[in-house]
Amino acid sequence: MQPFPSDQIQLPRNMIENSMFEEEPDVVDLAKEPCLHPLEPDEVEYEPRSSRLLVRGLGEHEMDDDEEDYESSAKLLGMSFMNRSSSLRNNMSVYRQSSNGSCSLPSTRTMVVCTVILVIAVALIMVIYLLPKCTFTKEGCHKRNHTIELIYPLATNGKLFPWAKIRLPSDVVPLHYDLVLQPNLTTLKFSGSVKIVVNIIHVTWKIVLHSSGLNITKATITSAGGHQEKLAEFLEYPLHDQIAVMAPEALLVGQNYTVNLAYSSKLSDTYYGFYKISYKDENLKQRWFAATQFEPVAARSAFPCFDEPAFKATFLIKIKRDEKLSTMSNMPKKATTPVTNGIVQDEFFVSLKMSTYLVAFVVADLKNISRETNESLVSVYAIPQHLNQVEYALNTSVKLLEFYQNYFLINYPLEKLDLVAIPDLQSGAMENWGLITFRESALLFDSHTSSARDKKSVTAVIAHELAHQWFGNLVTMEWWNDLWLNEGFATFMEYFAMEEIFPELHSDEDFLNLIFKAMMKDSLNSSHPVSSAVQSSEQIEEMFDALSYIKITNGTLDVKKLMKTWIVQKGFPLVTVVRKGKIISVKQEKYLYLVEPENWTSDASYLWHIPLTYITSSCNFTHCTNAYLLDQKSAIIELPEEVEWIKFNVDMNGYYIVHYGEDWKTLIDLLKKKHTALSPKDRANLINNIFNLAGLGKESLEKAFELIDYLNKESSTAPLTQALFQLSLIYNLLEKKGEQQLASRLMHRIERLLGDKIDQQSWTDDGALSQRELRSMLLAFACTHDIRNCRTTATEMFEKWVNSNGTISLPSDVMKAVFTAGAKSSDGWDFLLKMYSSSVSEAEKSKMIEALASTDDVRKLIWLMQNSLEGEVIRTQELSHIIATVSQSLPGYLLAWDFVKENWEKLTQKFHLGSYTIQNIISWSTSQFATKAHLMEVKSFFESKSEQSSQLHSVKEAIETIQFNIQWMERNLAMLQELL
Repeated sequence: MQPFPSDQIQLPRNMIENSMFEEEPDVVDLAKEPCLHPLEPDEVEYEPRSSRLLVRGLGEHEMDDDEEDYESSAKLLGMSFMNRSSSLRNNMSVYRQSSNGSCSLPSTRTMVVCTVILVIAVALIMVIYLLPKCTFTKEGCHKRNHTIELIYPLATNGKLFPWAKIRLPSDVVPLHYDLVLQPNLTTLKFSGSVKIVVNIIHVTWKIVLHSSGLNITKATITSAGGHQEKLAEFLEYPLHDQIAVMAPEALLVGQNYTVNLAYSSKLSDTYYGFYKISYKDENLKQRWFAATQFEPVAARSAFPCFDEPAFKATFLIKIKRDEKLSTMSNMPKKATTPVTNGIVQDEFFVSLKMSTYLVAFVVADLKNISRETNESLVSVYAIPQHLNQVEYALNTSVKLLEFYQNYFLINYPLEKLDLVAIPDLQSGAMENWGLITFRESALLFDSHTSSARDKKSVTAVIAHELAHQWFGNLVTMEWWNDLWLNEGFATFMEYFAMEEIFPELHSDEDFLNLIFKAMMKDSLNSSHPVSSAVQSSEQIEEMFDALSYIKITNGTLDVKKLMKTWIVQKGFPLVTVVRKGKIISVKQEKYLYLVEPENWTSDASYLWHIPLTYITSSCNFTHCTNAYLLDQKSAIIELPEEVEWIKFNVDMNGYYIVHYGEDWKTLIDLLKKKHTALSPKDRANLINNIFNLAGLGKESLEKAFELIDYLNKESSTAPLTQALFQLSLIYNLLEKKGEQQLASRLMHRIERLLGDKIDQQSWTDDGALSQRELRSMLLAFACTHDIRNCRTTATEMFEKWVNSNGTISLPSDVMKAVFTAGAKSSDGWDFLLKMYSSSVSEAEKSKMIEALASTDDVRKLIWLMQNSLEGEVIRTQELSHIIATVSQSLPGYLLAWDFVKENWEKLTQKFHLGSYTIQNIISWSTSQFATKAHLMEVKSFFESKSEQSSQLHSVKEAIETIQFNIQWMERNLAMLQELL
């Protein structure tokens, strides 16, 4: 791909540099009450009942697919009876409260006018109810009509809340925030005030914005030309995290007003909002740290704001702090001034326009190293005892920042870029503009304990977050349904940049594994299109999954037409290839693990525009790649000559699976005779495809095992990784199903294929990075399953390490295998836990955690999960990793599920219901189940919880996965008994 100048780029419509708003359709408004602030048209939506005032309403408005508004899928659909003319506005003024709170009596003329309007409204309503299957809207009469109820919510004080939608109204937009905060790391509370300058788009009496868990003590409004603050009533509606500041007089179009709110709250116990972190300093003394995590919808819990990505504004942030601590925010520090004894105030420069989810601040005792590049100061911060582990991150960040600026031909727009290692962070990292926060293991690199895999991981996370400084921060999706524009582009640029700057890391193989991961998720009925309508906070958080990060498409033809088939349809295609001489027949259908009868018709209508690529025996080099756009259900490709073999989806550059039918035998023979005729990625692609097709019942498992018989000649990481992954899935199903003898026979088959390769591995950190990574994977697998002499060698190395009291250095690439073997004994496990508590290397601690969770001692497993949930010895951020590891073992997989059931409320309180962590916990704790009894148990458990829990995508995926496991065993168990 060639570098492209900014003036040649036409940004997608739904990515914005500044806020864009559209007026929503008018709606029926039948709930005016003379003693309440008047509601305006547009302000009613259809929602489930929940302690609110109900008003009879109208029918539903349908839109054609091309007219569907993805940015606001909750727009109210209905017919307007409300005349928005100025005369009616004047007539409505009689319904306002008098100064003493009583209602003034309307005049005779007003009564007559109101009576006429009411009669007309009633008549129209009767006509609409009598017309069958017709709803009047701005667009006319639509055929479909369902009688429903319009619902007005009630505020916490019992008054009518003037807005019923989850999305904020577009009649007011923020321009600027002045935010003052004073966190107290002793009381673990904070106070704040915010002045928000807003502009009025439509005349209104209200300013609706977000607030969550904040104790608001005062609200005032000041006009642009006025100097006097006027007290304003404010209403709270916690179900939508909304407050409404009610203006004492109409807010006029085009005018600016300042809303001033004072409030207080507690530093959060969760990983969201403005939250507290406990850690031990060099003297093992407990210290406190405060940091923010606002994406996607948690800025509202730190300050009242318009907490939607389209509402961009500038921010001036001031933080009062203990003089012994330091603060950071998005922008450079402008000044520090004394406030009171021991308290100072840091003021930061005014930011560029940005979304609220990108605002960030940190209050802590941190150290840093810095370097300047292209007039921006790049700094990496960590707690003092970790400062010696930040140099690699600084060097990598500078290289990546320079690359992105040169590639995009757009300079990084801020004067500084801070990367901060946070001791306790749920996600891997967060791309806050100018202040990127990282989990310590995702940023710190210790040359003594970090493996080749660790180095690649740290580099990838930094590359991803720096790409966000352009994709997401400079340009932003209007709404969370298009999160893929942020995450998809950032993920692509992450791997593209790594290939360009760090080719020795071989990141293309990791990208391949990410695609395989996305396809597993995307093959379920419960998958979602890349662009999906979302409203609630749980739905928004669930958009942060593998599909939004990984599913992207290559192609250079009619991009708009091609992309639409990949963005608005869920799933991906299965392409079946039939070769007869020079004629290649190709056809496409939707790939699904489970075909449900009710979905068959809709699935049959799926059609993708697939950029097929293929190589043949006549020329199998990269420059010989052929391309064909399959934009019909089936097509014919005529080759110039007959060939011995053909391989589609070259290097797995396309997002589809290929079934070769009779040609599988040809490809199997090719791998046996000359496997290097295909690239490592092509070999991995074939392994992935044939095992997936065997699981689907479209190919035999016998043929899949026949294809991997060549593996004793394989030396590349990608195909070996994919083969071990597929075989491990089968082994785990057999083991948990109680087929231990069959599982042992499978492991014996794996040993026959890979035993010699395992014996060839040295227990060092020698060799190229790809060799080191392969060594880590093979030895960790061999020690886990006790293949060859792996566990004996690892145990000997562990005992030497114990005898030195952990002072001798272990090779970082085999450290995981050594720790896993050592943790099998009770004494070894106890020693490892002790060393975990005192270790200052996050890379080392991560390997220790996995080893501790691999023990067969169920009491230790229970203690480990419980302690991590409480966050005493092991941080709560590690819990999902621990559950994932525990759930893989025979002693642990039922324990993990029981732990999730017993602690569900605590888990969802700490991590939030739709979070990526909860998605992982649900997936890992149920992925090993393959019986109808477990299926019913999982279904019953989530059905017994809230409707929000049972409707999570991750819950539906878990249920489908169990159903697939059951189907897989029924389909293949007998075949396995013959094969093994």
